[in-house]
Amino acid sequence: MDFQLTDEQRALKDGTRELLAGRFGRDRLRAAVEAPGPDRALWRELGAAGFFALRLPEKDGGVGLGLPEAVLVLEEAGRALLPGPLVACQLLAGVVDGVATGEKAVGLCEGAREPVLWEHPAGCDELILVEGDEVEGDEVEGARGRTGGAYRSAPDRVSCAPFASVDPLTPLARVLDLPRTEPVALDVPRLRREAALLTAAQQLGSAVRTVEMAAGHAREREQFGAPIGSFQAVKQLCAQMLVRTEMARSAVYAASITESVLDITGAKLLADEAAVRNARDCLQVHGGMGFTWEADVHLHLKRAWLRAEVWGTAGEAEELLAAGLIA
Repeated sequence: MDFQLTDEQRALKDGTRELLAGRFGRDRLRAAVEAPGPDRALWRELGAAGFFALRLPEKDGGVGLGLPEAVLVLEEAGRALLPGPLVACQLLAGVVDGVATGEKAVGLCEGAREPVLWEHPAGCDELILVEGDEVEGDEVEGARGRTGGAYRSAPDRVSCAPFASVDPLTPLARVLDLPRTEPVALDVPRLRREAALLTAAQQLGSAVRTVEMAAGHAREREQFGAPIGSFQAVKQLCAQMLVRTEMARSAVYAASITESVLDITGAKLLADEAAVRNARDCLQVHGGMGFTWEADVHLHLKRAWLRAEVWGTAGEAEELLAAGLIA
């Protein structure tokens, strides 16, 4: 079986990177730090480009592609640190009217967690809550699956309180009460798996970008009359970053094909580790300037920390993978 990207997939990936570079460059990124939330004009442009309707059937106005292509697109979004409820809009494009075209943005909350956190509350037109306890399921022999329901609500009907976010690009609110009056017909276990995988794809994109940033700085920054990239300690840091990234890439791409619970769990675990540790090592390569607000390294680290805590933490992944091994 050939796991190399096809020409069409490479074109999709390159096209997404080009679109985001042109519409969400560093100046826009820095502006978003001061005013976080979806840029509605950009959101509509992404919708027109098929960003959210990527997996909808062509007969329904979508692009008709699959989960592997969605992973490639979300990887590029993670690389650019594009803010907004991207995973939610990708998964719910066929559920909430207006999301596929970018006219609306929808939020997605995990009701089984405490606290229940809502990303970009001021920028969402609707909120979907998925809930359900961990139960013994047959999705993976010997491993736990999740079942549950989903409910939708208008933002003005949701009782919430401000919640401090480590990521300045991702404002949060704590959901105190959400009326469960309108059930939504969703395959909740599948939605959870795909949310975890698309989040892992964003983490992979961030890991890729921090490798590029570290290597670029190591080539340009000179110390003792030589680029710091010529020093063995810096070489090793950059090499370790690349190894983590490529391991995560292999796992994420493979999981997008198998869609296995354990494969997705492993991919999320590796991608989280790559994103967090690469950002920390990138900061180390940058030295003192890496700690400053002007450098973008801290934005990748803070986003990686936040994403590592949603749709499956490291501890939960380790437990699930261990259960799968001893089954």
